[in-house]
Amino acid sequence: MFQRVGAEAYKPGLDNSIKLAAAFGNPQNSFRTIHVAGTNGKGSVSHLIAAILMESGYKVGLYTSPHLVDFRERIKENGRMIPETAVVHYVERYNSMNIGINPSFFELTMVMAFDYFREMKVDVAVIEVGLGGRLDSTNIIHPDLSIITNISFDHTQFLGDTLAAIASEKAGIIKSGVPCVVGEYVAETKPVFQSRADKVAAPITFAEDTPEVVSHNYIGGMLCVDSKTYGHIPCTLSGLCQVKNANTVLTAINILIELGYDITKANVAEAFLNVCKTTGLMGRWMQIGTSPKQICDTGHNVGGISQIVEQLNNLDYNVLRIVIGFVSDKDITHILELLPRSATYYFTNASVKRALPAPELLKLATEKGLNGKCYSSVTDAYNQALCDANIDDIVFIGGSTFIVADLLTELHRQ
Repeated sequence: MFQRVGAEAYKPGLDNSIKLAAAFGNPQNSFRTIHVAGTNGKGSVSHLIAAILMESGYKVGLYTSPHLVDFRERIKENGRMIPETAVVHYVERYNSMNIGINPSFFELTMVMAFDYFREMKVDVAVIEVGLGGRLDSTNIIHPDLSIITNISFDHTQFLGDTLAAIASEKAGIIKSGVPCVVGEYVAETKPVFQSRADKVAAPITFAEDTPEVVSHNYIGGMLCVDSKTYGHIPCTLSGLCQVKNANTVLTAINILIELGYDITKANVAEAFLNVCKTTGLMGRWMQIGTSPKQICDTGHNVGGISQIVEQLNNLDYNVLRIVIGFVSDKDITHILELLPRSATYYFTNASVKRALPAPELLKLATEKGLNGKCYSSVTDAYNQALCDANIDDIVFIGGSTFIVADLLTELHRQ
């Protein structure tokens, strides 16, 4: 399981996915799909599009990763997690087969999702890429629309160590004749996307070139965007990164409408306002407490952390207290350089094999001028931060998806 183990669990290539899906009767061909890739934002974009389709009356499947509290978060139908009985039934069926392959955790989970969506007779499924695109298991689908949110440095050991190389892997989801939306680009990545689209005759739209979102502001802490087509839209997802995600989503919705999807302005507005309630999305600039204000976010690479730091810098507080941890198989040098020097840090490690031990993180962070102490668990670090904080402080929890996962798991127990 890549989420817990890391590189040794990663199996690039589509052969296993094709054989496993075929053994279950190719369920992915039983419904329409929308494919979402990108370094950052693909989870938010996937959930927003799913919410809009649900508000529009469609029966919607949603396949995302990783999960935070419950494995079943990965597979949802109209916002409801796959039942435990359906998971058990799928595993029993798989175990009774003799397919002759050794699929990965992700491949098994993906086909479970496709099989469940077929059983539930969904109209359309939003499918989030696991890692990369070209060789990702999910690339066996033939979607109505492909979306690439953006490109940043992450998983460079698999995808390449330049933005162009990473973009080439993500561009692998662009298919012949299938429209594609690219949310963000830089000079190094745009030609890669354009070249791939030209090669397979896929219409491509760069959302930044004809932006739907014309302005944004915060009203009572809630992000509100103003758009050309859909007017004024309040959004429950209030992270600064959601401005660009909103632009990507609204551009994608324009194309879905052109493809015949029945979506109204009211559907869009309602979905943006209620996306977390509608889909169960967690961990995106998520406020989990007040007095002091407590916020967690799963942003975990340079692109994600830079947005988080910018938003933290725009908040009013007495002391910023940051509970933070990372995985051990990632170079965090540049991330540590982005973090505010004035904050008080609570260095910790998540309860996964890949976690960077808190004492090692403390040493690396100290070398970068960050001050704090280390704690053996996320719960201990979080509780100490709350104990130290005054009501006008801010406590932020993040650095790694697994830090947020441990925190939310503990809060769900209470």
